[in-house]
Amino acid sequence: MILALTIALLIGCSVYLVLQRGLVRVVLGMMCFGHGVNLTILATGVYSYRAESFPSANSIEEMADPLPQAFVLTAVVISMATATILLTLAAMGPNDDTDVVEAVDDNTIDHTFSTLGRDAQNKDIRRRSERAVQRIEQARREHEEFQAARKKESAEVSKAQPEGGKQ
Repeated sequence: MILALTIALLIGCSVYLVLQRGLVRVVLGMMCFGHGVNLTILATGVYSYRAESFPSANSIEEMADPLPQAFVLTAVVISMATATILLTLAAMGPNDDTDVVEAVDDNTIDHTFSTLGRDAQNKDIRRRSERAVQRIEQARREHEEFQAARKKESAEVSKAQPEGGKQ
């Protein structure tokens, strides 16, 4: 029962991850799917307890068939090599986005589990930094205008005062 639930959980997680847009999530989903299939092969190959595959210790009728175990071991090695190559390509690739390059709105990638690709995230970061630079320049201009108005006001006040001192 626990093995069946584990297989269902792995397959369910793999379907969810494969349907995401990021390339790393797709690779992780395929890895989960491979592990679920390997567990399924092992679960279907054994009906009841079988003895170890040592002819000197057990009779041939009691020994487990080593072929499913060899298949699964080979599949694990191949899947790990494939996952390593795909994760390297995902890390080194310039873009893992699919068709949509622009964010739908400004609040799209504020959450942690965003599925937008690196290209859209970089454009959004660039857009936000440009807006921040514009706000800083606007604040600098307002500050300079304020300083100029203050200087002008102090000049007018000093002109209005008599030269002899206090009013």
